[in-house]
Amino acid sequence: MDNQRLILFLALAIVTLLLWDSWEGKFNPQPQSTVQSDRSLTEQVPTVSSSGTSSVPGLASELARDIPEVETTTDKPAINAKTSVGSNTRIRVVTDNLDMDIDSKGGDLRRVFLLKYPISQEKKNEPYPFLDDNLPQLYIAQSGLLSTESAPDHHAIYSVDKTDYVMEAGQDLRVPLIWTSEDGKITVKKTYIFRSNDYLIDVTHEVINNSDQEWRGRAYSQLQRNEYDEPGKSRLLYTFTGGAFSTLDNAYQKINFDEMSEWRAEQSYSKGGWVGMLQHYFVAAWIPEKESLNHFYTRSIDDTRFIIGMTGKENIVPANSSKVFSRSLYVGPKDQARMAEIADNLNLTVDYGILTFIAKPIFWLLGTIHGYVGNWGWAIIFVTLTIKLIFYKLSAASYRSMANMRKIAPKFQSIRDRFGDDKQRMSQAMMELYKKEKVNPMSGCWPMLVQIPVFISLYWVLLESVELRQAPFMLWIEDLSTKDPYYILPILMGVSMWFQQKLSANPSLDPMHQKIMQFLPIIFTFFFMLFPAGLVLYWVVNSILSILQQWYITRQIEGATEKP
Repeated sequence: MDNQRLILFLALAIVTLLLWDSWEGKFNPQPQSTVQSDRSLTEQVPTVSSSGTSSVPGLASELARDIPEVETTTDKPAINAKTSVGSNTRIRVVTDNLDMDIDSKGGDLRRVFLLKYPISQEKKNEPYPFLDDNLPQLYIAQSGLLSTESAPDHHAIYSVDKTDYVMEAGQDLRVPLIWTSEDGKITVKKTYIFRSNDYLIDVTHEVINNSDQEWRGRAYSQLQRNEYDEPGKSRLLYTFTGGAFSTLDNAYQKINFDEMSEWRAEQSYSKGGWVGMLQHYFVAAWIPEKESLNHFYTRSIDDTRFIIGMTGKENIVPANSSKVFSRSLYVGPKDQARMAEIADNLNLTVDYGILTFIAKPIFWLLGTIHGYVGNWGWAIIFVTLTIKLIFYKLSAASYRSMANMRKIAPKFQSIRDRFGDDKQRMSQAMMELYKKEKVNPMSGCWPMLVQIPVFISLYWVLLESVELRQAPFMLWIEDLSTKDPYYILPILMGVSMWFQQKLSANPSLDPMHQKIMQFLPIIFTFFFMLFPAGLVLYWVVNSILSILQQWYITRQIEGATEKP
């Protein structure tokens, strides 16, 4: 970016990324999806013995009853697009943000379309399919009750009064489902509660005990999905897809799909927190009441389907009384401000990595500027300018070093001509020249190393922020989160990099090294043809500003040299 060492560093990083992606594609291909029986596919039915325990391999006996038991079959016909998860009656629910299907079997949330987030610029009229049970994609939210008595798990059949609900403007919407035990003594009313302009859904189970004995049970909630390619996801740019959870003792931890078969919670029960499934731009998370105690769990079925969930502590519903079990489900974009209000640490699902402490202020600055200019492209430009001003003096030191190196370039060439292949004597002569001319070749490197964390942080901010998804800039750039359709920005980036090299040519580099550097603008141009336009826009603006600053400083130093 600002000098040759940084360019080499970034080139190595990109080549490493491409090699990793190639390795993943060759040696770790996407698993083949398979269908099990109806019971196994909808999966994880809690089977509880008369003693109140269930057999779950690998769990402590005191926790075994909390986790729905996996049942599998050996008969697994191949999945095709027409095969669906076992279903019953579908209830369609439409709010101002969501278009959903709830299944009367288990009361599962089976399909969720995000109405304000189109699939792509080419499909603006098609909302993004977030949760879906149309295989081979599988991503559903399930919840139920565990009990030694009668209780509805997520295989129970609920009765419904109607199958279509549409939210009225500014009004909450309630969708009730009713389950009754065979003897008629236990009734459970499962209710979904939706609010206007919200992605948070309240889910309650009201247990009505009309018997003469107390009822004991607990609530559980889980997310189940398989691995599939999300619409529009680029394999070149890595973003995390998998599970995550948060507790009082562990603010945020991600769990890869391949870890879900072995992962176990460190604590038996934890207060509050949340569990979720993450992907680029969007998240689904179950959030219990803050004061409730819950045990978190994960499961893997044949390494093709993955579950993350939670079970609560056992509660007692006395005879001829009732009790409500409440949880919330967030299904929507990784909107940091919105998620921060919902649950502690839920906003950490926008993952900037170890440089979060730098990335968060950059995101704040980006959002603040956007509030004034109303365009994310111009916000990127002004953020780049602000960062450039902050590091102006550091960059100036680097450019002065480069200019001084250019000034003594003829003397470098003279040393090469004199000593030829005698590398040792040539190195000694160069060190004497540095000392005589008071030039430190490393002085141009350290200031740029300080800036590298900032550049990387901005990269992750632009990559992770859902606000830039399908955000237009101007002219031909209609989506800053996808590649430039006409490759104009990557070409401008390559040209600007070529100009930078001409200004900062380092005479101390050997001829072979200099030839390699000449090819980097071409190589980077092809790399950046695949990068999101927002990232390339940042790089182009940064390069142009660097060229102007470097040209100004070089002219000053060369002008001072020419004066008598």
